[in-house]
Amino acid sequence: MSEFREVLRDGVREAGRKTWRMTKRILLIVLLLGVLAGLGYYGWANMTFSEGSRSGQLMKLSRKGIVFKTYEGQLFMGVYTPAQPAMAPGNIWAFSVRGQSAYEQIQKFEGKQVRLYYKEHFRTFPWKGDTRYFVYKAELIQ
Repeated sequence: MSEFREVLRDGVREAGRKTWRMTKRILLIVLLLGVLAGLGYYGWANMTFSEGSRSGQLMKLSRKGIVFKTYEGQLFMGVYTPAQPAMAPGNIWAFSVRGQSAYEQIQKFEGKQVRLYYKEHFRTFPWKGDTRYFVYKAELIQ
């Protein structure tokens, strides 16, 4: 009977080793596919969907966030006249600013007529900004 038990024990051990090897392979493949899918999504989300410029009066520019500090702003794209002092909320464009150097350049133009150059992405990540529009350059309109 002891010989039978040894053979049985060896068979169980070998089956356990094969199962563990197969489990490790499956986990490695799933991990690799997850990393590739994550990198693919990150690349797709950062693709530029459109780019261009918008002009108007720079209303607001701030650095905000609890965990991730981002630069956010608002541009009023309508025409402000004393006859119609109320600004239409539909003409306000929200944007994010990429980088501190661009933020400092744009900050000089707050309250003035500016042209902002932007790139629109498919998605955004919390550490990049609140909007899909990322302003990278500004110029004052005379």
